[in-house]
Amino acid sequence: MTSTQFFFNLVLNGLVEGLVISMCALSLTLVYAVLRFPNAATGDYMTLGAYAAKGVQHFTGAPMLISGAAGILATIAVAVFFHLWVFRKLAGRTLAAPLVASIGVAYFVRSVLTFFVGHEHLVYDIPLVRAMNWHGLRVQATDLWVAAAALLSLAACFGILYLTRIGRQMRAVADNPDLARASGIRSGRVTLVMWVLAGAVAALGGILLGVKSILHAELGWDFMVAGFTAMILGGVGNPVGAVVGGIAIGLVQELSAPIVGYSYKIAVAFTIMVLMLLWRPHGLFGYREGTR
Repeated sequence: MTSTQFFFNLVLNGLVEGLVISMCALSLTLVYAVLRFPNAATGDYMTLGAYAAKGVQHFTGAPMLISGAAGILATIAVAVFFHLWVFRKLAGRTLAAPLVASIGVAYFVRSVLTFFVGHEHLVYDIPLVRAMNWHGLRVQATDLWVAAAALLSLAACFGILYLTRIGRQMRAVADNPDLARASGIRSGRVTLVMWVLAGAVAALGGILLGVKSILHAELGWDFMVAGFTAMILGGVGNPVGAVVGGIAIGLVQELSAPIVGYSYKIAVAFTIMVLMLLWRPHGLFGYREGTR
C-alpha cells in the first residue's frame, strides 16, 4: 500500500468514526440547547442502546434492524423516565444541579448494565463480509452500513428540527425560553420531545459504535471526550456545528493515530477540547454570550 492509499484509508475511517462522534455530540447539543446543561449520561445512553439491541438479538434471534429499533425504543423510555423523575424536578436550578444529577444517572445506568451483563465483551451477530478494495482503498461493508445509517438518522433529525412545527418550537425555546413561553409554546412538551430525540440519537450512535467495535460496559463513556470536544468545537448548542465538529474530530483522531499511536487518539481529542476552551470557548459556529 502506498502512502497516498494509506492516507485515504485513514480519511475514510475518520469520516465513518466522525459520523458516530457526531451522533454523540448532537445528543449532547440537543439537551444543552434546551436545558442549558451538558448531559453526562449521554455516553451511558449510548451503551444502553447498544446492549438493549444485543439483548433483543440474543434472546429473540431478530435481525439487526429490528434489534436496533428495539434498543432505540428502550433507550428513549429510559431517557424519558429520568426526565420525568429527575431532570424535570431540577428545572430552573443552577447548572451544577442537573449536571451532577446526570453524572448520577450515568453511574446508575452503567451499574445496572454491569450487574446484568458483567464486564464480558460482546459482539453483534453480523455476517462477515470480505472487505472491498477499490484502487487501493480498503472499504469494510460494515463501515458503509454504519455511515449510511448515521447519515440517514442525522438527516431525519435535522428534518425534525428544521421542517416540523415541534422542531421550530424546540429551536425557539433554545434561543429564548422566556419569549417562547410568552408566545404560547408549551416548554414541557418541547422538552419531552427533545429527550425522545436525544435518547434516540444517542442509542443509535451506541449501536453503530458497537457494530464497529465490541460491546463493553464503558463503551459510550469512553466516547464522551470525543463527543464533548465535537460539541465545543462546533459551538455549544449548535446542532449543525456538532455534526461538523464530530466529523472534524474523527478525521483528526485517525490522521494523528499513526503519529501518536492508536491508544492515544483520545488524548488528541482532549487536547483539542482544552485548546478550544482557551482560545474560542463559544466554538467555531457558536455565538458569544450576548450576541445572539
